[in-house]
Amino acid sequence: MDDLNKNEIQVVEQSAAPKDKKPKSKLKGFLSMVAAGAVGSVLTMTVIPQTDFFHDYYQPVAEGSENVAGAATQGNEVNIMPTSTNNSSASVADIVDQTASAIVGIINRQQQNNPFSRTSEVVESGSGSGVIFKKTDDVAYIVTNNHVIEGASEIEVSLHNGEKVTAQLIGADALTDLAVLKIDAKYADNVLSFGDSSTLRAGDQVLAIGNPLGLEFSRTVTQGIVSAVDRNIAVSTSAGEWELNVIQTDAAINPGNSGGALINSQGQVIGINSLKISESGVEGLGFAIPSNDVVPIVNEIIESGKISRPYMGVSLASLNEIPPAYYQNLPDDVTGGVMVTYVDPNSAAAEAGIKAQDIIVSINEQKVETASELRKYLYTEAKIGDEVKLEIYREGKLIKEKITLSNNIQAS
Repeated sequence: MDDLNKNEIQVVEQSAAPKDKKPKSKLKGFLSMVAAGAVGSVLTMTVIPQTDFFHDYYQPVAEGSENVAGAATQGNEVNIMPTSTNNSSASVADIVDQTASAIVGIINRQQQNNPFSRTSEVVESGSGSGVIFKKTDDVAYIVTNNHVIEGASEIEVSLHNGEKVTAQLIGADALTDLAVLKIDAKYADNVLSFGDSSTLRAGDQVLAIGNPLGLEFSRTVTQGIVSAVDRNIAVSTSAGEWELNVIQTDAAINPGNSGGALINSQGQVIGINSLKISESGVEGLGFAIPSNDVVPIVNEIIESGKISRPYMGVSLASLNEIPPAYYQNLPDDVTGGVMVTYVDPNSAAAEAGIKAQDIIVSINEQKVETASELRKYLYTEAKIGDEVKLEIYREGKLIKEKITLSNNIQAS
């Protein structure tokens, strides 16, 4: 897997208002600032439905008869449909005809105070795209990016015929940047199925369909190829630092395409368009979340409204994000680690005696250099109910603690 240089990333926030942060001279003030930046203190080790998404180097791209292509379901779950490796396919125009009506516009409407009239009103804050992927007798389900709907007090869906309807947010996941909405089933004429993204190869032809620059250019189609698979993009979310696994494509993706579909030559959704590299002189570097990563997330959101992950109950900051003056008493051979900036008093971490300013250097004897590495281990190697062993430096001394991981849904 290829990793892009995180040091070149800048911060861009799609729809949330910028927050003023004042530097403090004391460690206590610094830790408070870091904890506040995690939004909700303990949420760096859990999942929340709002996210200040991505670094600026990565630009979130949010800004008749029934024709059901058909998301395969088993019980209440959406499944991956088999994807043929045969290169024969329908024409681009045929694929667009079959799929475009299932791509919708997503309008993020937020409460805004008027300081002059001392009143508030709901105004449009941003827009993106979404994909209708499941339909029952009563409701139709739409997948989009979490950063498209963050902070919304109301969410509006613009259908292929121009009609606008109110959508209900079922749930969202900050780390994977996915959200699921629902609307009345009568508004869904077309439903797209998910293809198997594991079959993708560099050079496969793909289409991106979405609403670049807003609804004026709704259901714009761009064509390209898969430039690479299994890219790892370092992103900053309100649930903490994370590495997002993505498909790279040269199909044009612009602000407003977020949440739209990356479609293969068989008319299947093989990715949800999410971000692009936006830098002078850079072209054709867009990224989509693979369908094989999307499907289990949307299924769990539909089932429970949230994503259940192991929960420690701490907020974290990588040492490389903190001035060295705040951890001068570390041994010289300790070059990386994660500082605890806040401990949920009702969490397993508090019960185990974990304290703010503790520096975690390993989990289950696996060395951790950054907060992202610690989360990656927790969310991919550990399970709810597991007991994990931590090596911690406290005031320059190495100590060992054990924590039994709880359920972030119960803790939230």
